Amino acid sequence: MILDAAHPAAASAPAEPIVLPTPASPARRPPLPIVAAVVPIGAAVVMWLVTGSLFMLLFAALGPLIAVASIIDGAHAQRRERRRSAAETAAAVARATVELGHRHDHERGVQQTVHPDAGRLLQRPADLWRPAAERGDTLVVGAGDGVSAARVIGGGDSGDAAALRAAAGTVQHVPVAIPVRVGVCVVGARVVAMAVARALVLQLCLVHPPERLAILCAPPGEDWAAALPHRAGRPSALGSGALGAGAPGSGALGAGPLGAGALRLAFAGPGQPVPDDADVVIAVAATGAPVPLRCGAVLTVAGADTARFEHGAHRRTLTVEAVSALQAEAATAMLAGKAPAVTAAEPEALRFADLTGPASTAPGRDHLAVPIGTESGGEAIVDLVGDGPHAVVAGVTGSGKSELMITWIVALCASRPPSEVCFLLADFKGGTAFDSLAQLPHVTGVLTDLDGTGARRALESLRAELRRREAELMRAGARDIRDEGVQLPRLVIVVDEFAAVLSEHPELRAVFTDVAARGRALGMHLILGTQRVAGVVRDALLANCPLRISLRVTDPADSRAVIGSAVAAQLPGGEDARGLAYVRRAADADPRLTRIALTTADDVAGIAARTGARDAPHAPWLPALPARIPLEKLRAVERAPDDAGRLVLGVADEPHRQRQPIVELVIGEDRGLVAVGAARSGKSTLIELLAGQAESALRIAADPVAAWDSAAAAERDGIRGGVLLIDDVDALALSFPPEYAAVFLERMERIVRAAGASGSTVVMTAQRLAGPVARIADLLPLRAILPMASRIDHVSAGGEPAAYDPAAVPGRARLAGRLVQFATPPNPPDPRDGRRAASPPPQIPVWTPRSPVTAVVSRPAAAQAAALTTALPDARVRTVDEPAPGILLDELHGSRTILVGDPDGWQRHWSLFCRIRAEHDVVVSTACAADFRALTGRRELPPYTVVAPQRSWLVPPSGEVSRIVLPG
Repeated sequence: MILDAAHPAAASAPAEPIVLPTPASPARRPPLPIVAAVVPIGAAVVMWLVTGSLFMLLFAALGPLIAVASIIDGAHAQRRERRRSAAETAAAVARATVELGHRHDHERGVQQTVHPDAGRLLQRPADLWRPAAERGDTLVVGAGDGVSAARVIGGGDSGDAAALRAAAGTVQHVPVAIPVRVGVCVVGARVVAMAVARALVLQLCLVHPPERLAILCAPPGEDWAAALPHRAGRPSALGSGALGAGAPGSGALGAGPLGAGALRLAFAGPGQPVPDDADVVIAVAATGAPVPLRCGAVLTVAGADTARFEHGAHRRTLTVEAVSALQAEAATAMLAGKAPAVTAAEPEALRFADLTGPASTAPGRDHLAVPIGTESGGEAIVDLVGDGPHAVVAGVTGSGKSELMITWIVALCASRPPSEVCFLLADFKGGTAFDSLAQLPHVTGVLTDLDGTGARRALESLRAELRRREAELMRAGARDIRDEGVQLPRLVIVVDEFAAVLSEHPELRAVFTDVAARGRALGMHLILGTQRVAGVVRDALLANCPLRISLRVTDPADSRAVIGSAVAAQLPGGEDARGLAYVRRAADADPRLTRIALTTADDVAGIAARTGARDAPHAPWLPALPARIPLEKLRAVERAPDDAGRLVLGVADEPHRQRQPIVELVIGEDRGLVAVGAARSGKSTLIELLAGQAESALRIAADPVAAWDSAAAAERDGIRGGVLLIDDVDALALSFPPEYAAVFLERMERIVRAAGASGSTVVMTAQRLAGPVARIADLLPLRAILPMASRIDHVSAGGEPAAYDPAAVPGRARLAGRLVQFATPPNPPDPRDGRRAASPPPQIPVWTPRSPVTAVVSRPAAAQAAALTTALPDARVRTVDEPAPGILLDELHGSRTILVGDPDGWQRHWSLFCRIRAEHDVVVSTACAADFRALTGRRELPPYTVVAPQRSWLVPPSGEVSRIVLPG
């Protein structure tokens, strides 16, 4: 099948067609203006009849004159319009011709890039031996006309427009390519046919590296083919045309064995047999001679640069490429010089155990020289101090970048103790490349992908390490880490996928640049791994990284940015080339090809066993706070002697100081703390934590009845134990009726205001801060923001938007600008059980009459009277509406009497009710709570209780109102 040039180019050509204007239609001849000619004649006759003057008849001539003038003017306008339309059409065709030429040039350029011939490949040496998949498995046999994706529409029947429309569908001189395995036979005079065949063979050698292509044979006299790095076996008997044995599976000398899918090329002269194992055949045949059976396409040479191309049913004339023997020899010399640079490294995998340097390298503070592989002169030694102080490692996925950094790290660990070098490893490509190195005592931490909070910790930790090392140098009076008075190990920060770090957290770029600028004196070194360097590692950072290593990259610009040459883009792909790298030190004039050693898990385990845990280095990167910190673990830590007045809250994270101290609440000194968080964020656990440490603390119960009494007692008697605890104050307020809620919150505000003066501490939790709850929270100096349901809730609670973490664990809070993990008490509340009451509801006593006469306000009165009659047989129970109430007035000081009435009934007997209220007890049922203050004359609300049958308030003539339960 012929791969026509226009087909792939159609995708890249502009989709919109070129539109030509439609020519104007020929104007119709204007009609004769009969009316305009007749009207002046009629008018002249009428004026002659009226005036009798013969001169009036002269006006009759105006009509024919006007008609003739109109005809002449219309014809002139038509000619002018035709000339204008013709000029516009000609200009549009000219513009369309230029635009069509640009589109054809674009399509031609795309195809020449996708399917380059030998001449274009030689003009772009940097593109030689790129992966064959980028160009496809094709062979360019010449150039000819192809189908264009450009279209021209409009223009009418104009000859120029029609010619332009016809020309738009054909693009000239585009490459014509066929599948490479089809095979080509060049037929014609030997000199010209051999030149065309040379161009085809040379094209394949320029596209495919030696490990992808092997030449099995060549015609006699074509000595240049024997010098190609693609020859199979050593040249022998060139006179017979054999380049070597050409056995299946043999590879090009110096390039290692052929890779999977490699091609075997037979370059056969007239009458020369074609090897059976050849995949591709390019043969030359004399005119009239039979075409070899392995050739599916035929080029019949008709001149120096034209040939008749035949492939299946396709027949066309092409412009072909021809290469002389001298030109072929020059191209061969260039390829022969290029082959050793790409294939000099050993094809076999190199093991780390085979390197002798790690065990024999002498330790020293002024260098970190270790071997990481082999090069032409022996082992490849890199010194992160002498060649650095920082390094950049570039390479595409699968080129062996992670293996290189692992080998480098293991070599340093094998030659230096942890007191001299330590590592901080960061893997941001979602893998586990560095997990096996965590067992080495030199490794202080292995970091994986960071979230927003982790990125801030990273930034603050690295800056803290800079400050710590500067302080150590200042303390020792030294200029840099090489001074004998400085006892600091060199810290090597290794980052895999540096581009991923900066794309997710651009704020880290500044701290890496700072480390690169000041790291030499402070003993901090960077090894940055990235797939691309251009546009990722900026000049300010790259300038401080003189040690450069590049494995295979796809873009020559990336290779030049790292090692100053495009050779890393020419490294072959495949498993055999994994671990091939170019190393360029500051003193190297040219990059050096190196085979990187491969490190196994046994190598790492052996070094860890030999080193042990001695001289564990200072960790520059503290681990993140755990999700759960038991209180017992913190109590075991040595603390201040006055522990009695200190309540443990948890552990704070201070990466900028490289520490995680215990956070405490000092009773009396810290006047109060409010913790805000969503459901199941750890609020109740915090209250349980403090209640377990301050056993004598006053705790506002979760039951509204008990909470009312606790708050009243705190306001009346003060806060016992010096600590007041209240959980979910906003939810607790909502459990009261509105008027009780308002009174409860006002009471809490008074308690909080008085706490400072009394030396007490108030701890309160809430889900949201709004209204009176927010006013109370503002009185407490400390605020902890636990996990919130959304960023809006977090900001509303007083948190910074950037500090919001949707994945925060329960008990993780922002407190006084620090991240704190609250401790867990021995028996934390189960969040699935909901909010747990701190104490059971108070027991309400059953009422027994104490006063001679008691007024009971209940609804319905008759039913309540019946119940009391049954429950209190010794009492005299009446309803207030029974006849002869005056008799009862005389019996006020007699036996126990109970008068029952609803609010309306007592309003009708108001004087009696007032007399009883002034001298005796009054009982008001909770069913009549709305009438309590009107009947009793008391402004304050009665103690809160749940509205339920028989629940009531006892109102004595003087004293406090109490809750009771009516008998029966």
